[in-house]
Amino acid sequence: MGMIEIIREIKRLPMDKRLRIVEQTLKSIRETENKNQLRRAAIALYGDYATDKELTSLTSLDFEDFYETR
Repeated sequence: MGMIEIIREIKRLPMDKRLRIVEQTLKSIRETENKNQLRRAAIALYGDYATDKELTSLTSLDFEDFYETR
């Protein structure tokens, strides 16, 4: 089904369903863009984390047991 057919079918729907389609489409676009931004940021910073020990110094505690004090 092509874009023209999809639009034609959407036009046949009641207004509330058409609005729901628009909302869900925008939500999907935002989520995809956010994931892409995070991926680009991770790629851009990977070199820093791979070579700068100050950025990863606390990872030595990753496998330590943690006990909450009250």
